[in-house]
Amino acid sequence: MYIEQKEFKLSNGQTAIWYNLINDNGVSVTIQNLGAAITKIIAPDKDGNTDDLVLGFNTAEHYLTNPTYFGVVCGRYANRIANGAFTIDGKQYTLPINNGPNSLHGGVNGFHLQIWDSKPIALEKELCVELDYLSKDGEEGYPGNLQTKVIYSLNNNNELKITYKATTDKATHLNLTNHSYFNLAGSGNIFDQTLTINSDYYTEKDENLIPTGILDKVEGTLLDFRKPVRFGDRLPEMEIGYDHNFVLKNNGQLQEIATAFHPATGRQLKVYTDQPGVQLYTAYWIEGVKGKHGMHHHYDAFCLETQHYPDSPNKPQFPSTLLKEGETFLSTTIYKFSVV
Repeated sequence: MYIEQKEFKLSNGQTAIWYNLINDNGVSVTIQNLGAAITKIIAPDKDGNTDDLVLGFNTAEHYLTNPTYFGVVCGRYANRIANGAFTIDGKQYTLPINNGPNSLHGGVNGFHLQIWDSKPIALEKELCVELDYLSKDGEEGYPGNLQTKVIYSLNNNNELKITYKATTDKATHLNLTNHSYFNLAGSGNIFDQTLTINSDYYTEKDENLIPTGILDKVEGTLLDFRKPVRFGDRLPEMEIGYDHNFVLKNNGQLQEIATAFHPATGRQLKVYTDQPGVQLYTAYWIEGVKGKHGMHHHYDAFCLETQHYPDSPNKPQFPSTLLKEGETFLSTTIYKFSVV
């Protein structure tokens, strides 16, 4: 196992760094300090052929805008907050509106557009990249100086582990996720790929994609993924595909919550997390975006964003996203690649 490193001068004068983590099985993961992003995941299929399994851009420069959030860490608050506002201890905080009437993925200049402090770490059994970012009090409307650490690690079990850690000096809301777009075929649409999610409920949403506060059963709906579902059997029935939060049954413990599979290549992706929810998004809004795989179209990928529920700061019945002074937020998600 070894780590490669490359630096790129950006048009704004900053420096982007790519760290390529390469294990002994032909699996490699490239991490970028701009947006704490996953820019590439190379993995073999059942015949030993390799493909890049995530969407992204060929150059670091393109990540300075990245309206699709390819591969980045979203924060301070991943997903949507209704009307860009919440209240803590009687004080209202106002956030940038960047998604209809909502604040999405931390606002206009969220974590996804920031240069993180970064360093590679080569351990005996895993390769790591440690990234740190200080979000100052008032940034994008959020209270408190928030110190965030994200550690990516790759081992010879083909497990990509993401560890999130954060502390604050003032109560704030926090919801972190990675926004990688997966395609186990490497290119084309995802119709022939299957997905299983270990969830009995999803958060009902309104016309603005904000949860109503009601948890609905997946049984008897197009959101029932408790057994493997071929995307091509469901997506034609969906107006804009999936952009839904599923309620997980892991009770805050690191457990397997989803499995994706592509029969033609034999590639399988298992997802483990301790977070209470996962957002399934099937990339409807990437139509016409040019990435490293060419021009993208609806349903060229799927996202499994492990996180808290959308709009939790305004839904006291949901698991809390409030992080207080003196507390430490700590969470782990694992994406495990294999061939079946």
